[in-house]
Amino acid sequence: MSKPTGPLQGIRILDLTAILFGPFATQTLGDWGAEVIKIESLTGDGWRFSGQFRNRGMSGQFMAANRNKRSLALDLKHPDGAAVLRRLIPTADALVTNVRPAAMARLGFGYEACRALNPRLVYAAATGFGQDGPWAARPAFDEIIQAASGFASAIGTDEEPEFVPSLVGDKLCGLALSAAVAAALVHRERSGVGQLVEVPMLETVAAFNSIEMLGGHAFVPPIGPSGYKRVKERRPIRTKDGWLTMLPYSGDNWCAFFETVGHPECIEEFAVRDPVKRAANIDKIYDRMAEIAIKRTTAEWEKLLLSIDVPHTAFAKLTEVAEQPHMKAVGLFVDIDHPTEGKIRQARPYARFSETPASMHRLTPQLGEHTRDVLREAGYGEAEIAALIDSKAVGAPS
Repeated sequence: MSKPTGPLQGIRILDLTAILFGPFATQTLGDWGAEVIKIESLTGDGWRFSGQFRNRGMSGQFMAANRNKRSLALDLKHPDGAAVLRRLIPTADALVTNVRPAAMARLGFGYEACRALNPRLVYAAATGFGQDGPWAARPAFDEIIQAASGFASAIGTDEEPEFVPSLVGDKLCGLALSAAVAAALVHRERSGVGQLVEVPMLETVAAFNSIEMLGGHAFVPPIGPSGYKRVKERRPIRTKDGWLTMLPYSGDNWCAFFETVGHPECIEEFAVRDPVKRAANIDKIYDRMAEIAIKRTTAEWEKLLLSIDVPHTAFAKLTEVAEQPHMKAVGLFVDIDHPTEGKIRQARPYARFSETPASMHRLTPQLGEHTRDVLREAGYGEAEIAALIDSKAVGAPS
């Protein structure tokens, strides 16, 4: 453990989130220097048990979204457990939850109740659906949101949608949530006033998807089909010995490409200098590119494309990403010695701050690892803490 150095140093976050959307957001805030207290049920965040692990409750994917946090195991349905949270709320700058709002209200920790305890509190609700819509009470998971937002249709087709094989909705919404909390904290610092922040998954992903995927439907009435044909046509290109993506982008790029590979006739044939005509011919262009690409190895293509400044890259296997020369040079992936889980590998904080660097200053905690410490800081005596543990209002390792 080391001292946090990020731009949010001195900010305290109460993290009542589980699985991925909320925890990724609060980890990001922790990477940026905030003190994050992860409040879990006595059985723990279900993400602890999902995926591969050396020790039960400490899966690799849980550890990848829950560093820079302390764990307080708390039964909010127990009156003494709820009293602990009520004591902590006045000490916090923000409370982040992905418990459905109706359930939080039943527990006595809806926005109005928490604001009464701390008017300066930023209360951030990570929801599946906006709370002013008819789907407000529905449960949401990544695939539900990919389907309902049109994202799966954009990846596949309207006739045959496909899911991205990644929890992309949870992760991009986590980034949106961390940004929203940080923005509300800026306002609070300027005005002294807290507020309710809501980041709904469906609206966030639908807006994200709409930027290019509305296509002709960005106009009223529509002037063409939805979707972004250029993205649909881009595909991995087979080389003599593997795969490559090459993306000549501008008219100059396309001219340089076709001239260098010995097919200057394609410049006029596909009208590559004119962006509108080039877009109309994009299917034929990529078909011709595929015919040309198979004649060289991946390494030969990389050398050639680099020489004419055409965007490109070879494909990396998941197991090889950390070994890419660029990744190694920037040190994105780091190996860490965890006190209970052995050596683990994680991506370091991605954002760079020149004066207040983000850091990995606290390793992922075991369930309830910091219960006693947090309770002591809140003013509980040792006998009170023992009684809370005995009554199962809180949980702590023996």
